[in-house]
Amino acid sequence: MIHPVIANVLPVLLQAGGLLDTSLGQLLVVIVGIGVVVLVGRVVLSIAWRLVTIAALVVGVLLLVSMFVPGLL
Repeated sequence: MIHPVIANVLPVLLQAGGLLDTSLGQLLVVIVGIGVVVLVGRVVLSIAWRLVTIAALVVGVLLLVSMFVPGLL
């Protein structure tokens, strides 16, 4: 699903072909694309780090419990 702002701006940029015909225009498109990838990556990685941290804590607690109370698990 495309964000409404992008859906409104993208056709205008595509119709302004002269801007993207130059090497600087193409470079700008590439840099903006990389920026979007980095921004999305930061959000995904922040969620992934939380999940990894929670999983490590749970496994550590289970390991400690199994060492001190062997018949429990």
